[in-house]
Amino acid sequence: MISVLYFARFRERLGRDRETVELPDDGALTVQSVLDFLVSRGGLWQELLDCDRGVLVAVNQEMANRETVVRQGDELAVFPPVTGG
Repeated sequence: MISVLYFARFRERLGRDRETVELPDDGALTVQSVLDFLVSRGGLWQELLDCDRGVLVAVNQEMANRETVVRQGDELAVFPPVTGG
C-alpha cells in the first residue's frame, strides 16, 4: 500500500488530507496509474485530479513525473500548481 497526501484545494474539496491506497502484489505502478485509479472514482476525483489540469506530484518528497515508479510503502503527495503574483 502507499500513502496519498492531498494539499491545498485538493485537501479542502476532497475533505481529507491523506488516504492509503492498495497496490497490486505483482510489483510497482507508475504515478500515472495511481492517478488513473483515483480519477476512476469519478465525480470530484475526476474533476480535481484529471492530469490535463496540471496536477503536481511528489514521491517520497521528491518531485515526480507521470512515469515515476511508485512502490509499496511509498508516499505520493498530490497538489495543484503554484500560482501567485
